[in-house]
Amino acid sequence: MRSLRARLVALFIAAIGFAICTPRVGHAEVGGFHVNLTPYAGFATWARDVNLQDGATYGGRLGLGFGKTFGIEGTYGLSSTKTQVNTGLNPWVGSAVSPETDADFTHMGGDLQINLAPSSAINPYIFGGYASHKIEVAGQDEKSYEGPNFGGGLKMHFSPRWAFRVEARDMVWDYEDAEKNQAINPAPDGMQHNLEYTGGIMWSLGGTTTVVDTDGDGIGDKKDECPNTPAGCVVDAKGCPVDTDGDGVCDGVDTCPATPSGVKVDEKGCPMDSDGDGVPDGPDQCASTPAGCTVDANGCPVDSDRDGVCDGLDQCANTPSGARVDEKGCPTDTDGDGVFDGIDQCPNTPAGARVDAAGCPIEVSVMEQELLDKGMITARNIYFDTGKATLKPESEQTLRELCTILQQWPTLKIEVGGHTDSQGGDAFNQKLSEERAGSVREWGRANCPGLVQDNFSSAGYGEKSPVASNGTAKGRAQNRRVEFKVLNPEELKRLKERRETLMKESK
Repeated sequence: MRSLRARLVALFIAAIGFAICTPRVGHAEVGGFHVNLTPYAGFATWARDVNLQDGATYGGRLGLGFGKTFGIEGTYGLSSTKTQVNTGLNPWVGSAVSPETDADFTHMGGDLQINLAPSSAINPYIFGGYASHKIEVAGQDEKSYEGPNFGGGLKMHFSPRWAFRVEARDMVWDYEDAEKNQAINPAPDGMQHNLEYTGGIMWSLGGTTTVVDTDGDGIGDKKDECPNTPAGCVVDAKGCPVDTDGDGVCDGVDTCPATPSGVKVDEKGCPMDSDGDGVPDGPDQCASTPAGCTVDANGCPVDSDRDGVCDGLDQCANTPSGARVDEKGCPTDTDGDGVFDGIDQCPNTPAGARVDAAGCPIEVSVMEQELLDKGMITARNIYFDTGKATLKPESEQTLRELCTILQQWPTLKIEVGGHTDSQGGDAFNQKLSEERAGSVREWGRANCPGLVQDNFSSAGYGEKSPVASNGTAKGRAQNRRVEFKVLNPEELKRLKERRETLMKESK
């Protein structure tokens, strides 16, 4: 029996789906106030705990329709069935088994009915209400049960006033009034769902049936204020197309029903995006964006570094302001001096020449020339407190210049050598020269980040290597010095030769 129920329910659901998809035609529900008469016959299947045998049922329905959609309906139905009588009539299965006995079942109820497709020839409907059910057996007290009824059905019109009608109804009971019999036959718990499947012919009296609907939108021509509605459009009560998102394509035809305001759409109501940038036509203020460009909310290309090549296509995303770029957004450097075109104020710098931040050649200083010629720079303008290794502030300029020079030659290994005059003992001067050389090296470590620190070492020579007489103040001043000596002269020679070659090629 459960299999039969499942099949009937599936058939009913399929019928509803078919009805909803069926075009509107003239054979539809009667309009206005009218009366519906429906004799019916069918089959009732009782809940497992109800002491009644499944069987045929028949009866009639009287309904009042208020227009095409809503109505009320009364039902009177009968069923001849069988039951088992134990001690008195209990309409549930008891613990003892007794012979089957004829029983009569009477159904009386009222429902509210709602038509789901009242303008279609095939019209599904749902209903709900309340009913009284009576069971009678000869020689026994009758039993009555009340409860809700609900279900659905299908009206298949072959004219406005005649229709074949099928429905499924759930008659719900409980056994709350059976407490006095609990000691004899305990009643089951829970609601009892009894299903009734019926079919019949419905005849409608009164109301209105003649409605001319030229454009087939469900609104008669007399009331239709938009008589040429395109097929498939959802219309309002006046017969005019509904366009919820205001895109010019009516609901029902619109396959993109939530289009934002102002967006241009195609014939299906879907947003168009001519340049494929993800911002639809209409809001897109830059309608011809090149493919691949990143765009903002207005559909305009984003150019974070403002080099004229949009993000997404720009392969060099952090171009300095003012630099010229190629089609990929990468800076160009025509003279190859490391300063980009556009920023380079000396665009024709010879190959190999060192340049400043503006791209202009840097002249070789006296100290740098000394490095190139002798492999050593002698600095006498580095000053210390007397007898100490503490650098004086007036040494800063010389140290900064040395930093600038030495960081241009990162492959050279440099020894910072300290030298003193002969005043004071040998041991004192040796220690002082070592400490002063170390102070200079530490200054470079802290203040000249461009130096390769592992290439620098320090040493002290005390008074052992004078370059002038210690017998005069002038000579002693010359002996107090710091020397920056190249320890890998072969590298210096290689660099000099390379520079000379580049300079010749540029002429």
